[in-house]
Formats: sequence, C-alpha cells, structure tokens
Amino acid sequence: MLENKNGTSEVSTTRTSFEILALIRDAGGATIAEIRAETDLAKSTVYRHLKTLHDMDYLVEEDGEYRLSLRFLQLSEPPRIRRPGYIVAKQKVIELAIETDERALFLVEEGFEGVYLHRAGGRNPLQSDTMIGKRRPLHALASGKAILAEWPDERIEEFVETTALEELTANTITDRDALFEELEQVRERGYATNMSEHMDGLRAAGVPVYNHEDDLIGALSVFGPNGRVSQDDIESTYPDLLERKTSELKIDLTYD
Repeated sequence: MLENKNGTSEVSTTRTSFEILALIRDAGGATIAEIRAETDLAKSTVYRHLKTLHDMDYLVEEDGEYRLSLRFLQLSEPPRIRRPGYIVAKQKVIELAIETDERALFLVEEGFEGVYLHRAGGRNPLQSDTMIGKRRPLHALASGKAILAEWPDERIEEFVETTALEELTANTITDRDALFEELEQVRERGYATNMSEHMDGLRAAGVPVYNHEDDLIGALSVFGPNGRVSQDDIESTYPDLLERKTSELKIDLTYD
C-alpha cells in the first residue's frame, strides 16, 4: 500500500481518480460541475484530480469539458496483443461479420467477466454496447456460456458464488441449477445461444476457441436482432460457420 509524506493511505485517492475517469468515459465528456453532481466531491478535489490527469495527457479539455485522451490506447493495446491468438482472431471476426452481415465478436474471460477484444460488423451491423474492452457477465452471453461450458464444475461453482448471476432481462439465467443444465446442453450441441438474455430483442450463437495446443483462449460469436436472425440461423447456420472459423483459427495459430 502506498503512503504519502504524511503516512496516510493513497489508495482512496487512486480509486477516486479511476471513478472520475469512468464517469467521463460513460458520459462521453463531463465538466467539473457535472462530475461534482455525480460524485458529491468538493470542487477543489475534482479540480485536483482533473488537473493531474490532464497534465499527464490522459484527459483533454475543451470549453470546460473533459474527455478521455487517445493516450489510453497506449495502455490498452499491449494487454490485447499479449492475448493468445489476438491477431488471428481479429481476422476471423472480420470474416464472420462479412459472411453474416451481422455483428461478430471475439470475447475472452478475465476475473470471471467477459471482455470484448475484437468486434466487426457487416453491411447492417446492430449498434449495440459491445465496445472493445467492455466487460460483460459471462452467463448472459452466447460467447460467455461457450467459455463456461468448457470449465470444470468446481470453477463454475466459484463463478456462480462470485457473480450471483445478475439478471439483465427476463430471459437471463439467474438460477444455479438452470445454468448447469444449460451448460450441459451447450456441451452436447457444441455451441451456446443467447436468446435475449443480455439485451431484449437480440439472438446470438457462440463457440469456444482453442489454440493449436488445445488451450481455451476465448470464444467467437455472431448476433443480431430477432427480426433478421432466425431460429435456423442460431441453431444451424451460425454454429456451422463459427465452427469452421474456429477450426481455421486453430490451424492458423499452428503456423503463426
């Protein structure tokens, strides 16, 4: 734990800075007054945090509004590149988007959460909350359940205890036994589905991704609105396409 020259903890200060950054990110930009209204922090406190982050080039300021700077790209790209299969998976996501004309994603697990590493859209991609780096609950995603189904029961139990299976829609699985039953079906089928479990009106299919050494490295998925994505797409067309792309990815990684 770091201490300042007075011997007091600096952890709360660090937390406050990150909370301000998250607020600015979610709002797309914020003024000192807007940050104060959301955090109840003193004006002087908000100003000190903003000035420090601005001086370090992590924030840009225009007409009193602060926004995240592109400097964050320097922090975000190295962890993504170090992920196994990062480069090859990106190409497969692009191919999936082109061939389906829907949104395609590559998701990895970190700290019992799903994190989007790649996304691409075809001619009519749905505009959804799938920002790169966004964290999402595994149990509510097709790609997330595809990953969970590959885990041993002991780890799934730990996941359930840690996350409490948050409800996002009326279709979200929030019961431990129901989740285990669903994951068993995923194993039998070889693919996972998301039937409006994360967002109302969306359907998705997802499959796990393994590298050439048979290590689980993430999951690929395709999703779209119910009006365009049929039951046959979810149960046949997309799973077949996803399986083909994961097989190609595994081969490509052998020679990467």
